[in-house]
Amino acid sequence: MSKPIVTSPTSPLTDYLSDAHKGHDGIESEWDQDNQQWWNWYMTLADNEAEKNCSLNEPAAYQAEPDVKIDPSELIRIQQTLLDPYDLSQDAIDQFAKDGYIKLKNVIDPSALKLLRWRISSILLEVLGRTPGLAFRSDEMMWLQDDLVRRFVLSTRVAQIATKLLKVDAVRLYHDNALSKEPGCGRTPWHYDHHHFPIDSLNVCTAWIPLQPIPKEMGPLAFAAGMETYKLVNHLPFNKFDSSYDIQLGKILSDNDVPIHDDAFELGEISFHHALSFHTAGANMTGESRMALATTYFEDGARLTPSQTMISGDFQKFMPGVEPGGIINSEYNPICYGSTEQTVK
Repeated sequence: MSKPIVTSPTSPLTDYLSDAHKGHDGIESEWDQDNQQWWNWYMTLADNEAEKNCSLNEPAAYQAEPDVKIDPSELIRIQQTLLDPYDLSQDAIDQFAKDGYIKLKNVIDPSALKLLRWRISSILLEVLGRTPGLAFRSDEMMWLQDDLVRRFVLSTRVAQIATKLLKVDAVRLYHDNALSKEPGCGRTPWHYDHHHFPIDSLNVCTAWIPLQPIPKEMGPLAFAAGMETYKLVNHLPFNKFDSSYDIQLGKILSDNDVPIHDDAFELGEISFHHALSFHTAGANMTGESRMALATTYFEDGARLTPSQTMISGDFQKFMPGVEPGGIINSEYNPICYGSTEQTVK
């Protein structure tokens, strides 16, 4: 993997776009760098004017979590908790259909999440180094390399919830994603994932799994309520060069009195948001990394869109060999729950 450019939360996005993407206004051409560089660019599109007086700091050199030894019996226990079904109520399913998202408590055991935080922190350190100034750190496809991460990413417990919320027969994995918002990192811009995912289906959702409690000042994921809220901004052109899209989108939500839910997350509480759900996340004003594991699922049988854009990042990494218009069923997109359920061994 190429080394990411050293950046600060306020670095200009011209540090990150390739010459090809700097040369025109459109987003139709595919992203031509790695996914860390995509995040470096994408985070510059957020309006952080309100945070300028909140002492956003230059991120320090990244520090890994203290070393942890995994007890084999503990691993077996964690495995079982990730296989056990979750008692999902009809009220939760109805709320997801209405609001476009749902937050569920006690989905994953807190001790298991603490272990996962240690492991993902180690992976990020290995992949990205201790580079100071990298405000938002990410990695993906970790489940292919690490057994502990694999057990979480392919958890039938989590995938079962996604399947029931989407009201489909089976779901496949699109990809995993480690998201570490470092101390001093600003907002994540308003967006909805259907704009990002090159999946020709609306039956797509993401589980967002915090790896520590997330108080307001750490920047929890925040949602604009309403499954059809996206229709308010369909006319809004995306701007890849500045924060104007984020600013205008926020104003439209405010002008239409769209409820914004930005409550804190307890450890063990996770959220699921539909691909049409608009969401953002605040600045991390604490001295601790705000880490989360995101896993995205789509309905079995969905196809790759005929054409892709730069907003989809390095999507080919997530579905190797799948041609435009083809069914997404590569070896990297296993069925995680459904009629041909695969149990993680």
